[in-house]
Amino acid sequence: MLKDEEKKVLLTEEEMPRQWYNINPDLPEPLDPPLHPKTGKPLTPDDLSVLFPMSLIMQEVSMDRYIDIPEELLDIYKIWRPSPLVRASKLERFLDTPAKIYYKNESVSPAGSHKPNTAIAQAYYNKKEGVNKLTTETGAGQWGSALSFACSLLGIDLTVYMVRCSYDQKPYRKLMMKIWGAECIASPSDTTESGRAILEKDPNCPGSLGIAISEAVEVAAKSGGSIKYSLGSVLNHVLLHQTIVGLETKKQLEKIEVEPDILIGCVGGGSNFAGFAFPFVPDKQAGKDIRIIAVEPIACPTLTKGPFAYDYGDTAKMAPIAKMFTLGHDFVPQPIHAGGLRYHGMAPQLSLLVKENIIEAVALPQNPVFKASMDFANTEGIIPAPETAHAIKAVVDEALKCRETGEEKVIVFNFSGHGHFDLAAYDAYMNGELVDYAYPDDKIKESIKNLPKF
Repeated sequence: MLKDEEKKVLLTEEEMPRQWYNINPDLPEPLDPPLHPKTGKPLTPDDLSVLFPMSLIMQEVSMDRYIDIPEELLDIYKIWRPSPLVRASKLERFLDTPAKIYYKNESVSPAGSHKPNTAIAQAYYNKKEGVNKLTTETGAGQWGSALSFACSLLGIDLTVYMVRCSYDQKPYRKLMMKIWGAECIASPSDTTESGRAILEKDPNCPGSLGIAISEAVEVAAKSGGSIKYSLGSVLNHVLLHQTIVGLETKKQLEKIEVEPDILIGCVGGGSNFAGFAFPFVPDKQAGKDIRIIAVEPIACPTLTKGPFAYDYGDTAKMAPIAKMFTLGHDFVPQPIHAGGLRYHGMAPQLSLLVKENIIEAVALPQNPVFKASMDFANTEGIIPAPETAHAIKAVVDEALKCRETGEEKVIVFNFSGHGHFDLAAYDAYMNGELVDYAYPDDKIKESIKNLPKF
């Protein structure tokens, strides 16, 4: 029998972390500086101030290992935090594995995912500096709904550019945004120059995160400072805010005296994965035998097939240029249902750790991913988001390896969000309509020809 405390590990509000963890000082080497998209010169804080409030810019470049979480933010976090760490015992029995499987359940937030951890923080810091309107992009809609929730709480107007294929696939995500008072526009749209340029070339363009970022950045950049831009992944301050997930997980594992052997999360831009895994990186660097695995779709194989190079963060070349794994800013992936994993680039900090072999990366096709997700739903009871399902498939693969070898490894993964608004994807899977699209190598080669020459 499992111990009761191993089935669901809870923390009290008093045990919730009071600081975020910043990985910058613990990176194996300094990051190459982000560059200005027009001049190619290293960005300065003043360059970034047209898009972000100065408090977030200072977090972006900070070399402090820990950064205090304001008390006002902690009070809002307490709406859903600390989140539970759950033993997936029924999944273990279904797989007949000696492995112990735990998941950090971030789906308990009001928006149903990990995204509010940084949405609340970004809205808070913008409000403190007098910003009353934000613009952003969203892939599957989790980030857009999370920021809508945050802006509703803090009295900020918000416009969201949602990738068109997800806008069409997930109508209830955009409805959530509207309930919380945000404007949601399908991207590419005719409301911006960058959107109109894309539509002129391809009126049926399914959109991409790179295109949606271009539209959101354009609106902020042309506002004269009255509108700021908010990003749901990739940048360091976003990853920083998410580390409350990993810090809680560490406390919960310590509470039941369990050491993780394998940590797993899905990756699109890197925020949920980094937030979950980064607090464990110093342990690995200090010699602990921990495997840390990032899971992406084969339709958007940024870490597994892209080069490590400087590239624009968006399609219209308005966002900063960063050194990262990339498929090229022109990359437009197929409209797979894991919309949050369709970004051409990757967080620079995460990219560097993959390059240095501290973190592993794997790419998976969506049909086996949905099969694993269905097994999870039918054992543990929660329907995972298609993004989260990628992590679950990797967990299943590792657990089955343990069954073959007899090793009793501890596998911990981030359950980054539920799939209650993704049921059309499950319907398509059950009807045999999903295609395991692997992005062709020649298309990647074509896309990366246009990388900036810096």
